[in-house]
Amino acid sequence: MNTGGYFGRDRILHFNGGLFDSDTVLPLDTADMDIIADIDALDWGAIQPSIFGTLFERGLDPAKRSQLGAHYTGEDDILLIVEPVLMKPLREEWEKIKSSALSDVEAAEGKGRKNWRKKIGERLIAFADKVAAVRVLDPACGSGNFLYVALRLLLDLQNEVIAFSDEMGVGRFFPSVSPAQLFGIETNEYAHELAQITIYIGYIQWLVNNGYGFPSEPILKRMENIARMDAILGYETLKVSETFRVFEPEWVQADVIIGNPPFLGGNKIRAELGDEYVDALFKLYEGRVPASADLVCYWFEKARAMIEQGKVKRAGLLATNSIRGGANRKVLERIKETGDIFWAQSDREWILDGAAVNVSMIGFDDGVENNRTLDNHSVEQINPDLTTSTNITQAIALSENSNICFRSDEKGGPFDIDESLARQMLSISKNPNGKPNSDVVRPYLNAKDVVQTPSNTWIIDFGCDTPIEFAAQYEMPFEYIKKVVKPIRDKSNNHLERTYWWLHRRPAPDMREAVKNLKRYIITPAIAKHRLFVFIDSKVIPDHALYIFAREDDYFFGVLHSRLHEVWALKQGTSLEDRPRYTPTTTFETFPFPYPPGQEPKDDPRVIAIGQAAKELVEQRERWLDPHPSSPKYDNINLGKHEDPSMSYLGEVSEGRRGQGSKRTLTNLYNQRPTWLELAHKRLDEAVFAAYGWSPDLSDEEILERLLKLNLERGKK
Repeated sequence: MNTGGYFGRDRILHFNGGLFDSDTVLPLDTADMDIIADIDALDWGAIQPSIFGTLFERGLDPAKRSQLGAHYTGEDDILLIVEPVLMKPLREEWEKIKSSALSDVEAAEGKGRKNWRKKIGERLIAFADKVAAVRVLDPACGSGNFLYVALRLLLDLQNEVIAFSDEMGVGRFFPSVSPAQLFGIETNEYAHELAQITIYIGYIQWLVNNGYGFPSEPILKRMENIARMDAILGYETLKVSETFRVFEPEWVQADVIIGNPPFLGGNKIRAELGDEYVDALFKLYEGRVPASADLVCYWFEKARAMIEQGKVKRAGLLATNSIRGGANRKVLERIKETGDIFWAQSDREWILDGAAVNVSMIGFDDGVENNRTLDNHSVEQINPDLTTSTNITQAIALSENSNICFRSDEKGGPFDIDESLARQMLSISKNPNGKPNSDVVRPYLNAKDVVQTPSNTWIIDFGCDTPIEFAAQYEMPFEYIKKVVKPIRDKSNNHLERTYWWLHRRPAPDMREAVKNLKRYIITPAIAKHRLFVFIDSKVIPDHALYIFAREDDYFFGVLHSRLHEVWALKQGTSLEDRPRYTPTTTFETFPFPYPPGQEPKDDPRVIAIGQAAKELVEQRERWLDPHPSSPKYDNINLGKHEDPSMSYLGEVSEGRRGQGSKRTLTNLYNQRPTWLELAHKRLDEAVFAAYGWSPDLSDEEILERLLKLNLERGKK
């Protein structure tokens, strides 16, 4: 296949090098030959080429064999991007040319038909040449599926021109659209080669199926258009100093950029790519892409920059739907500053490595496109959050809301322990330092504990900057961490995690400082089906998937749990599947409270009414969650009530607020939303509306408009 030739009496066609340049002979037994015979019986000419790359890639990479088919990007999904971004302008122009040609034919009846044919022929040839000159770039092309679909659509369109030319009596011509118009960037060696094969197989299949015959040898022409390189970060060795120079890679100039760049959350980039790469990436794109943004955002920013520079006309890329909010949305805001979004699918189900995720698809240009489509509906504008109503992305962070909402502790290892082990550690009254283990063994709460049944988990926590000499004197907890956590931390890419292995990855000192004088504070899950808020004791260590509000008053809790804040949070945030995501920045810091936090008139009847309604809601909710008065209340526990300091975290709380398997959870409660809960929230909402001086019957859109206006007024002060 590499050179062509004969195998016995059978002639083997010349394919090309690349994938076929190895002459390694695989040992095959009878069972293997039976499999090959079954495969040979298939009609491979009828299989879509877009699946070849995925099949081959999974087969060649042992780590991906179990995922066979799980990461296959279906043609219907690819078409969703390729049609509006690449094909729509061409199809619109083609319809105008056809209409004009038919009008010319009608006007030429009885006149000089020779000149008419020449005129029409020149126009059709010119458009066919234009289609054949379109350059398409996929800067994360994988095994070439997006490029294959683009090639087939361009061939189909040019074939329409050929058929129309024949119908008009102008004559036929051979399609000039070819793989030479397609460009890609890929880092994986196999995918780099497979992309070329996928594209050429698709090209050959199209020619055969449309009656244009079989191409000359070599069958699969070698393509130089697929570059094997990193698309967002380049390294160059400087021979003189033997150091590296980091630079932003140049992408080839094209008419259209399409593709499905890699998804990798901002909090996972460092762990996956390493400190050196990530530090260089952050420095290179500083001021353009936030450091906490998803990896996919770098492809959006580079495409935007190329459009701004006139090197690309249009782009259509896919990302997780989290691109609509938080730090990720900054890249869409930059797109709106230098151009515009003309097409988008705001939230669509997708399969990534076998798991369901929700994605957004976005088409953008320099602002030339006048027609805008959002979720298959024609709209006047598309906001950076991929909505078309009140543009609350204009909202600014309010200084009055700073230092209230925090991301919590991120342990970065198995620091959590079960209740039985916690009891053993807490039963030791004194350590070499004379202090009890209750200093460092504390109750632990994650998002699942809040919305479902508490797991009664505890955690070993040495604080933010405890030296190893001092931490080691809490003997049993420290030795446990040394045995269980240290081996994992020793393998970490993060230098700080390896060095300070006994400390949590991110102990959130700002959060700890903010709540140190509070008896309780408010928490909400970062991602949850319902936007729920609860109070917890300040001695509890919350997981990083919970956001912390350094307030302990019922009034503040009431405003957070009101309809007004929920509407704002849902609009400002993004979602994971059907679970909205909350963030301290875009969701909380932009929200204008009835009074700037800390400036509430505490004796005002409106403030008192909100606090009373919130208190009643919490009490009713707790009575439903725990209908037995003798049962302890997990989020109202007094962790310091025992005389023996070594037992200060035990007591009845370890038995749990509700038994395992209990259906009395906050999620189930808000799924059912019984009348008493509805009425409690109604009373709270009415009190909060009164504090704003607004009518409680406002629509969601009216609420957003008024809150945005208040935000902008506060932000100017």
